[in-house]
Amino acid sequence: MQRGLETDAAESPEVRPEEDKTFADFGVREDICEALAEKGITHPFPIQSMTLPVALSGQDIIGQAKTGTGKTLGFGLPVLQRVVGRDDAAWASLKSPGAPQALIVVPTRELAVQVGNDISVAARKRNARVATIYGGRAYEPQIAELEKGVEIVVGTPGRLIDLHRQKYLNLQQVGAVVLDEADEMLDLGFLPDVERLLASVPEVRQTMLFSATMPGPVISMARRYMSHPMHIRASTPDDEGATKKDIRQVIYRAHPMDKDELIARALQANGRGRTIIFTKTKRAAARLSDELVKRGFAAGAIHGDLGQGAREQALRAFRNEKVDVLVATDVAARGIDVEDVTHVVNFQCPEDEKIYLHRIGRTGRAGNKGTAITLVDWDDVPRWSLINRALDLGVPEPVETYSSSKHLFTDLDIPEGTKGKLPRNKRTHAGLEAEEVEDIDGDDRRSRSGGESRGKARPSGRSSGSRSRNGGRGGRRRSEKPSQGPREGNGSGPQRSDGGSAESGGRGGDAPRRRRRRRRTGGASGSQASSAE
Repeated sequence: MQRGLETDAAESPEVRPEEDKTFADFGVREDICEALAEKGITHPFPIQSMTLPVALSGQDIIGQAKTGTGKTLGFGLPVLQRVVGRDDAAWASLKSPGAPQALIVVPTRELAVQVGNDISVAARKRNARVATIYGGRAYEPQIAELEKGVEIVVGTPGRLIDLHRQKYLNLQQVGAVVLDEADEMLDLGFLPDVERLLASVPEVRQTMLFSATMPGPVISMARRYMSHPMHIRASTPDDEGATKKDIRQVIYRAHPMDKDELIARALQANGRGRTIIFTKTKRAAARLSDELVKRGFAAGAIHGDLGQGAREQALRAFRNEKVDVLVATDVAARGIDVEDVTHVVNFQCPEDEKIYLHRIGRTGRAGNKGTAITLVDWDDVPRWSLINRALDLGVPEPVETYSSSKHLFTDLDIPEGTKGKLPRNKRTHAGLEAEEVEDIDGDDRRSRSGGESRGKARPSGRSSGSRSRNGGRGGRRRSEKPSQGPREGNGSGPQRSDGGSAESGGRGGDAPRRRRRRRRTGGASGSQASSAE
């Protein structure tokens, strides 16, 4: 089948947003409109009003819009309207009733949860089931959900491929495919997985691709798998790559030893609401979150060393306003969609302008105003100069700033006399502990894809990765200790080389204690000492 791509906006029909129209005016089903209205959603955002007429007609779409502009309902409502619900007369006549009819692929777990929730809200009166499939959770509940039957599947590439390969995910009835945040999937190395999924669905289908930017590999994929798509932009061409006007950007050159104090004072600015702080490393995220809690702030962390249950606990606490400060790494924070984030803080200078745009795009969403604070170390000034030049921000040399600098208080509207510890009478949030940790069985060891499962690892949080007394890491490695052999037994090295004797002797739990006793007394036999060495 010959496929093409219209990449030039001048060659594509120009689509302009229509003001003051409701979802019903675009032909959205009445039951979907009623479900949205119950949540106070009646008028579409510009990207939605531009996308809906085209998507509802069944045409392929490339939607290009900055993060936070409301793309989810732009593709979610047409998909929801397209599928045959269980209460529709045609449902029983489907080739495989209960097999997915639409597939939505996203790069991260958090984004999968957000997209799944948004579509589920719109589907409340539609009688169409939505399954969210992603790594970090046990396979069994997800398999059971698929076997029970679903109409729409939202998921991350690795887990989707796993379940499809194991014959649990039937893609033969999919009539609509959505690729959300395609440029993010490129950055995370998921494009080969996405192409594998596209090759597994029927060739005759509707395909919608959404991306903030259009790098070459994404365009190439669209050429291969889309049929004459309409290119829709939610911004003017001369605004391409620029930051949103609703975001006020403040850049400081700060000393690493003073950053904690500076952040603690900035978090007490007048009008400061929910805040996301980005760090480069998992360790920095955990450390800063703990430090802010000690200073009286309701803070939580999201990073790759946390199990999926702990990550979702922190995100739910943030959404439910039990914590108002979320410290996150880049990959873990992709897909966090909370509209009223007032402040974003770059604890270190981002690696490049693209990461900078993604980070600050967490604020100033859905027409709200936001403030982005970036702290640049002395060594990172050259990197910041490149970001400044690429985005034309007009701040080539960030002003040297300390926690006591007068301009810090003036710029951010921090009350005079504020110190780096939140007064007790202002500690109004319940804290992370007030949000229940969901019991998630299993982990993602079976997932074939490295990207989305790379960061998780332990279903119960960080405890299973803590150091044990015998110097190994907890859980699996401790149980493998007998394979190191003769230390635990009678000195017969060859008999112990496979670790079997220690297990059969029933003394695995006593091994570390006996080893310490030999070290204290020096009483090991010559053969034992030789084997241990």
